[in-house]
Amino acid sequence: MKKNNNIDFNISNVNQKVELYGWVLRKRNLGGLIFIDLRDRSGVIQLVVNPDSKYYDLAHDLKNEYVIRVEGVIVKRQSPNSNLKTGEIEVEVSNLEVLNTSLDIPFTISDDTTASEETRLKYRYLDIRRNPIKDRLITRSNITYYVREFLHNEKFIEVETPILCKSTPEGARDYLVPSRIFPSKFYALPQSPQLFKQLLMIGGMERYFQIAKCFRDEDLRADRQPEFSQIDLEMSFVSEEDVMDLTERLIAYVFKKIKNIDIKLPLMKMKYDDAINYYGSDKPDLRFDMKINDITDIFINTNITMFSDVINNDGIINCLVINNNYDYFSRKEIDKLTDFVKKYKAKGLAFLKFNEEVSGSISKVISKEELDKLKEKLNIKNNDVVLIVADNKKIVKQSLGALRNKLGRDLGLIDNNIYKMLWVVDFPSFEYSEEENRYVAMHHPFTSVKDSDIDKLISDKEHCYSKAYDIVINGYEAGGGSIRIHNQDMQKKMFEALELTEEQIKEKFGFFVEALKYGTPPHGGLAIGLDRLTMLLTDTENIRDVITFPKTASASCLMSECPNYVDEAQLRELKIKVE
Repeated sequence: MKKNNNIDFNISNVNQKVELYGWVLRKRNLGGLIFIDLRDRSGVIQLVVNPDSKYYDLAHDLKNEYVIRVEGVIVKRQSPNSNLKTGEIEVEVSNLEVLNTSLDIPFTISDDTTASEETRLKYRYLDIRRNPIKDRLITRSNITYYVREFLHNEKFIEVETPILCKSTPEGARDYLVPSRIFPSKFYALPQSPQLFKQLLMIGGMERYFQIAKCFRDEDLRADRQPEFSQIDLEMSFVSEEDVMDLTERLIAYVFKKIKNIDIKLPLMKMKYDDAINYYGSDKPDLRFDMKINDITDIFINTNITMFSDVINNDGIINCLVINNNYDYFSRKEIDKLTDFVKKYKAKGLAFLKFNEEVSGSISKVISKEELDKLKEKLNIKNNDVVLIVADNKKIVKQSLGALRNKLGRDLGLIDNNIYKMLWVVDFPSFEYSEEENRYVAMHHPFTSVKDSDIDKLISDKEHCYSKAYDIVINGYEAGGGSIRIHNQDMQKKMFEALELTEEQIKEKFGFFVEALKYGTPPHGGLAIGLDRLTMLLTDTENIRDVITFPKTASASCLMSECPNYVDEAQLRELKIKVE
């Protein structure tokens, strides 16, 4: 068994005999001496083979990524390498054994490889040898260790919940698994352990957690995968404040252990409505200061047709103010930004540029009174630019929120060396689905309504708010949860508000509704996205960088070539016919 890692040794080990295992990172022949950089999981150490060594020819024939075992003596390097932890020493080889050879590598195993992501995903087992991927996976392991350590100290019990479940409507498409024993019936892979963790509260566990694997068949992006992991928590006899307090202490503990950063607690709280109004998102990035401004009142009696039409149709007019960036916003750049907001269904992007004179798309049609009010309300100075969207509220907020984040990145306004965290609270209980032409649950149908809004469940869904909360870190939803409904009558009322029939309730949630009748304690919980948390702690914006064997943006695995066809005999056994 391998007993030592490369970086276990330093200048204090000179003259010590060692046995090392690893991969050949590179080989150099300098003046008869052969130098080999040996890489293992811990790092790199230099080997040297002298011309009179009986292993000289074998060393000469080594190629990159050959697996070798060496014995030798540690000596002081004549030319230290400050870039290596072992840079003051090298190993004079007295024995060399090739454990395995390697084909020519399809891309360079280096930190700054130029290989495409597609190539690296196809050969993911090689990509893992690179420090950026390897180090992130090691950090992920450390994160889960510290999470378990913290939660065990808080008297939580780790429980595994089933992977083969019943399909229940939870907001995304299920991945389905056909049953051989029960033809025409299917299991579903869990979108989350939601019902199971609530059942554990009914079962008297009181404090539960697990590192849960979850599955959702939805459109992907840089921070989303079809299968993902979450740190799943549930507690009995708690309030919203209790859950948030424990969660932020857990996050602070992990940040201290991983990054040696002290997170100031308690975290600030922002109401959902304020987050949408000022930042156009329920996960605002507070690392830079640029709020959305409502300027509808300035244009109530405007002669600008596109603005008056919006106001007459109950729309709003909002803007962003970009300070001291006049020169950046050329006509070409404005056109790019206009195309950008159109992706969010905005009809266009009006703008004003302030210098000695005012210029921009509406500079010739805006009245002096409107301009003066705008300058006063927005505290406009020379060299400032105002970007305006007018439309219905949803489009205005979404488009300006996305534009705000884009400008934060493009203009270098974001300080990537800091972490800004907050709670977004008081989420609406419902959101209107134009596709279904009805109100649906914003989170899930087991989320408690605020005590003050219980009477609005049926009569005023638009203004009904829930005991739900998300923890946001640097513009990412790092976790979210709620206080659950524990009273069976209240749960029945929620189902009624969602317009579910008795048949639908029994079919989808019958076992859970039955369980609620047996002394359910008040309870609540939260799930933290382990993948996203690891992203944030390892300074990457691509979730694939922190998952061992990730899928592509089209939910396929280039390495194992899945999904793929299965044998006809398997389908016959499952009573499935593929058209």
